[in-house]
Amino acid sequence: MNDKAINILLVEDDEVDVMNVKRAFKKGMITNPLYVANNGLEALSMLRGEAGEKPPVPKHRRLILLDLNMPKMNGLEFLEVLRSDPDLQSIPVVVLTTSDEDRDRIEAYHYNVAGYILKPVTFSNFAEVMTTLNKYWTLCEML
Repeated sequence: MNDKAINILLVEDDEVDVMNVKRAFKKGMITNPLYVANNGLEALSMLRGEAGEKPPVPKHRRLILLDLNMPKMNGLEFLEVLRSDPDLQSIPVVVLTTSDEDRDRIEAYHYNVAGYILKPVTFSNFAEVMTTLNKYWTLCEML
């Protein structure tokens, strides 16, 4: 595994959206390790390396793609806990959601998200968004 690769944690409960992200990564030739959590609680467990069914996300070079509408712990609740944890608070988060609500966007930025992206309707647009996002984070890592 490449130590310079950004480890991406996708926090998403919709299996279709998870498959779309995986397909978009493949189409965009994005080879970053991709970890998937079905809700905020599972994501926190994976980030903290707590024993569980899912493998932990390596502690270096992490990026979170976060849906807002999930069971057990939604995206905004997850952000609140993430930003209050000294070991996790500096991980960049990009919200990837269908929520176009101003209050969700404002609250997400209140938690210092790096971006707020509405899930595109078509797969080709979704693949473009994933490729652009990957190029951006790759460039940020070079700086």
